[in-house]
Amino acid sequence: MFKKLTAEALGTFVLVFGGCGSAVLAAGFPDLGIGFVGVSLAFGLTVLTMAYAVGGISGGHFNPAVTLGLAVANRFEWSEVIPYWVAQVAGGVVAAVILYVIASGQAGWTGPGGFAANGFGANSPGGYGLVPAFTIEVVLTAFFLVVILGVTRPGAPAGFAPIAIGLALTLIHLIAIPVTNTAVNPARATAVVLFAQAPEGNPTFLSQLWVFWLAPLVGAGIGALIWDNLLEND
Repeated sequence: MFKKLTAEALGTFVLVFGGCGSAVLAAGFPDLGIGFVGVSLAFGLTVLTMAYAVGGISGGHFNPAVTLGLAVANRFEWSEVIPYWVAQVAGGVVAAVILYVIASGQAGWTGPGGFAANGFGANSPGGYGLVPAFTIEVVLTAFFLVVILGVTRPGAPAGFAPIAIGLALTLIHLIAIPVTNTAVNPARATAVVLFAQAPEGNPTFLSQLWVFWLAPLVGAGIGALIWDNLLEND
């Protein structure tokens, strides 16, 4: 179990450091910044690479919603859900702390700003409200779980699951960054919200964090139930 939790913490660390780091450090340079497409690829590549690196140890969840969905689908032990969640959040928070240290060392730094945090309403990149933000997080997390359960089912082509999962996460970010900055992962949402600063007059990102726990967890459960009841071959 110690090795499993270490692998989950490390994988989530890389996801937050690579994905959110690309948004905080590399996306904003005029003409040279990587933009939405680059950030989307960064998130997908972190999951792809770490699933190959440590997925054989822990299953490569790196996301509390994925852990819950796998448990609902009877692919994971319920007794291990909370320990996995703790490890995932801890790995993400460590990544956010290191990312903050790096970002704050830039000449002329004026504060973390949004720090790649997730939000809705005034904190949404495109100004989307609560209902569309909640809806897209539920739908895309459900889609993510269907992909994960499909490519890891018995009889699926061996060795290709991390590629499909990484590309699915890239697609999810390409869709949802303008709406919520894309969470579909409560650990990722929690890690960076600890440092994010909303513009004066906006709600705090922390006050909106509940959406980025509840919606992905609901979506994961829905995705697992769709797979189990409509798609799984007994």
